Amino acid sequence: MKSKTLLRLVPGLCATVFTAWVVAATPSDKAVGKIAKSVPGINDEDVRPTPIPGIYEVQKGQAFGYVTEDGRYMIQGDLLDLKTGRELTEERRKGGRIELLQQFGAGDYIEYAPTPPVPVKHVITVYTDIDCGYCRKLHRQMNEYNANGIAVRYLFFPRAGLGSESHRKAEAVVCAADRAQALTDAKFGQNVAKQSCKNSIPTQYQVAQELGLRGTPMLILPDGDVVNGYLPPDALAMRLGEVPMADPIARAD
Repeated sequence: MKSKTLLRLVPGLCATVFTAWVVAATPSDKAVGKIAKSVPGINDEDVRPTPIPGIYEVQKGQAFGYVTEDGRYMIQGDLLDLKTGRELTEERRKGGRIELLQQFGAGDYIEYAPTPPVPVKHVITVYTDIDCGYCRKLHRQMNEYNANGIAVRYLFFPRAGLGSESHRKAEAVVCAADRAQALTDAKFGQNVAKQSCKNSIPTQYQVAQELGLRGTPMLILPDGDVVNGYLPPDALAMRLGEVPMADPIARAD
């Protein structure tokens, strides 16, 4: 009988395929097929070898498990390399977040970047909601984030759901001629003329769910790490000082 464990672990998440670990052994097609058949909801492409002989990684979205080669036993939890200290599963998650965000381009996000002579040191992605209190607090401090060399790219997660009033407010912003000003106006409680246009808010909303968003604001850092909630400008700058400079949304338009 197939184990139901992973169904509880990964309900409703869709698969994302990432670059496999570099390992000495070649993955066994027989083992991959056996594991895919043993774990509900898993396909062959969701199974990868790990650095541990006889142990394979299975993945659905941001959820992971580790299965024996015969497909009988599965371990839930993160895989750590105790010798090097690497958090192998979390590295997977970070890479997956970056890949999910790469489908968005300049036409999708609204960016507030430092202006010269302040250089851009870091680019972060922030999932926001127009009426979220801490989202508004973050936006009120945008000049301070920018002064620290932090560029903020907003994507939308209407907390009340698609088709809600918060969704309509977000749509009015992204359809405005000056989207950055419209978002600032909306954040400060001013009315933005309601209008509709072709936009990617539904996709942004879906991707947020795949990322495991628990509330807004959600900050995705350049290395794919996540801050769930508001972080003051100086504290964020200090945390980003330990993160390699990168652009989490690097797709060319």
